[in-house]
Formats: sequence, C-alpha cells, structure tokens
Amino acid sequence: MRGSNHIRCSEIIELQAESAKRVEKSQARADVLKMKRRNLSREEIVRELVKALEQLDYVYACWESGAAAFNRVDEWSDIDLNVVVEDERVAETFSAAEAALKSVSPIAQKLEVPQLPWPGVSQAFYKLRNASDYFLIDFAVFKLNSPDKLLEPEIHGNAVFHFNKSGKVKIPHVDRCELRSKLRKRLERLKTRFELFNVFVQKEIHRGNFLEAIDLYHNLTLAMLVEALRIKDNPLHCEFRMHYVHSELASEVIERLSLLYFVKDQRDLQRKYREATKWLAETIVEIERDGYRN
Repeated sequence: MRGSNHIRCSEIIELQAESAKRVEKSQARADVLKMKRRNLSREEIVRELVKALEQLDYVYACWESGAAAFNRVDEWSDIDLNVVVEDERVAETFSAAEAALKSVSPIAQKLEVPQLPWPGVSQAFYKLRNASDYFLIDFAVFKLNSPDKLLEPEIHGNAVFHFNKSGKVKIPHVDRCELRSKLRKRLERLKTRFELFNVFVQKEIHRGNFLEAIDLYHNLTLAMLVEALRIKDNPLHCEFRMHYVHSELASEVIERLSLLYFVKDQRDLQRKYREATKWLAETIVEIERDGYRN
C-alpha cells in the first residue's frame, strides 16, 4: 500500500515537473513571438538602455543629443544617446548597451564608426528588428578624460540628461574669442576653395558632362554657399551643413536655396550655377564687410 502510494506520488511529481516544463517552454515561445511582433517605441528603447547603463559603476553620465537637445523630436527622429565612462571600459560599455538592446529586440544591423575627428570618443549605429527603421540608435561613448564631449548648449542644444552621477560631467560654454578666430580661418579657407574649385562646374558643363557637372554643382558650389550663409547668419552651426537649415535660416533664404537645388536640365543648370556663384561671392563680401550675426 505504502509502495503503491509512493509510486503514485512520484508519478504525480514527475507529471507536475513535465507540466511545469511545458508551461515554461510555452511561455518562452510566447515571449519570443511577442518580441517578434512588438513595435518598440522610442521611449522604450531609451528606457532599456538607460536602465542597463545606469547600474554600471564605470558609466558616469548618459544624455540624449540631436533632435532631443533642440526639442525637435518627431516620429521620424533617430536616437542620439551618449555616455561618459572610465577610459578603460569603452568595449564593456558597448557590450552592455548591446545586451540591453537584445533584451527587447534582435539587432538587425550594426555599424561601427572607425575614426572620429574628436579624440576619446567611439561610436556605433544600431538598427533593431522590432522597431521603426527611423529609430536608428546613434550610440557614442566618451572617455571620461576626452577633452570635447560636444556639450556646449550654444552649438549642440540642451542635452537631455538621464543621469549624471555626482555631477561628474560639466556643461561647457562656447569661447567667443576662439569662435571668432575659428570663423576667420574658416571664411578664408572657404574663399580660397571658392576661387580655386568653383570653376570645375563650368568646366564639366563645357565638356557636356552633365552628371559630373551637377554633382560638382551640389557638392561644391551649393555646399560652399550654405556654409557661407551659415557663417553669416548662424555661425555657431557653420559646420552643420544642411542639418536644421529649415529651422535656422530665414524662410526667404530657404525658398531661394530650394529653387537652386532642383535642376531641370543642362540649360537650367548653367543658369542656376551662375546665380549660385553670384550669391556666394556676394555673401563672402558681406561677411568680410559686416561680420557675422552673433
């Protein structure tokens, strides 16, 4: 009697264990399906990254830059997330960030930036399978001792800090004397490039090479024109190229630029190249005569 009861109890325990395993497997499959079907929000992605990084004692600060810093986030904005870490823990920080991302979605693509113009900063881009393609994650890791953390609010906007342990990271401000010196050098270089290379567009027009001519027109003439207009009216963002031009240049300037950017045919290119060249030369003269807007 006791033996049969013992066997019966053992069988029940085994059945319960098997049932628990089936439930566990079923839950795991459900979690996988749920992950596959989820469309992660921007806030969820940021929250998971911040939660994982804040608990690491070698990560001192975390903030959002880009659209968030300029209060321009919309449904198409990517995620610009930055952290400051111990100098020797950069690789570990990327591993921790990737683990956090994988906890909510498979990583569909990753691109490491091999070399940046600022010392002490590393960068990678991530695209998640379960998030909008627009929610590209631009993740930058700054060493604690890196000299430039791209935090000057006059240039980079008001960083949205998620944490800043013991106020480890300080907000610097633009040195106006240094800015004036930089702008003088930049304008001189721009003027020299204009005088040397702008004729390349006309050269290809003469040759009948329309594709080469229009490429040079956009990447030389119009690029230099935009830089000159920024130096004149928005000098703090003179290096931003076309970023935020619709928000930062006058509407009449944007309208005039738009007409120059869209080219119908070879004859239209010749006319607009001459107009852009004239506008660029006039803008350089205006800056040299009147200076730039503070």
